[in-house]
Amino acid sequence: MKLRALIVDDEQLAREDLAYLLDRQGLVEVVGQAAHGVEALGLVEDVAPDLVFLDIQMPGMTGFEVARQLLQRPAPPGIVFVTAYDQHAVEAFQVNAVDYLLKPVDPTRLDQAVQRAARRRAADQASAASNPLTNEDLERIVQLVAERQTRRERLAVKAGDRFLLVAAEDVVFASVAGEAVTIVGNGLSGTSNYRTLDELHAHLDPNVFWRVHRSYLVNINKIKEIVPWFSRNYILRMRDAKSTEIPVSRAQTKRLRDYLRL
Repeated sequence: MKLRALIVDDEQLAREDLAYLLDRQGLVEVVGQAAHGVEALGLVEDVAPDLVFLDIQMPGMTGFEVARQLLQRPAPPGIVFVTAYDQHAVEAFQVNAVDYLLKPVDPTRLDQAVQRAARRRAADQASAASNPLTNEDLERIVQLVAERQTRRERLAVKAGDRFLLVAAEDVVFASVAGEAVTIVGNGLSGTSNYRTLDELHAHLDPNVFWRVHRSYLVNINKIKEIVPWFSRNYILRMRDAKSTEIPVSRAQTKRLRDYLRL
């Protein structure tokens, strides 16, 4: 079954271009178009879309104001922001958007966004079918689970004057110096919007990301080499561009030995 989609953009040409790409994509049926936020909220009542493609900068209500009203509904549609500006990515992340696409929309990225929306919808439906709780309770639980899963999938990293959305699995390690949390990934380095490593760690998979030192959080799948150190301790050489060496605290050495059977 196709996803029912509503396109919201104050530019008619942008709406038509996106509708054309979605029609070619094949998994989405465009059931409505709106030129501003008030019209969009009314159409959501009428056509009950599964997915809303939402511009951010529009006259009257912004896309974020529309999104926050939609999220207050018992069963909100998925939201994909489509904008010419990349500086709003973090705020989009905070309202649990399915994806964040830049204009002109790349067909490959659009396909990824639709696939992600379809997976999220299927997961919500599966949970609803098997859970004996009330629909209201279930929607709230599913929303919280989806939010947690999304946070684990992507992290916002500030590199220069841009925010990049980075897949958690691509993060090599994170470190803290003073009040700044730095995230290093495959070919990138930037600061996190999380204030502490503890706060960052709480939004990642604890089976993959280990706090090996008070100043370092590492992705154990990105360890290139384990170097024996004095007093039976270890240094981790990571798979980043600089092959960064990270010390393992005494408290974490036993866990590392047990995990790797050293």
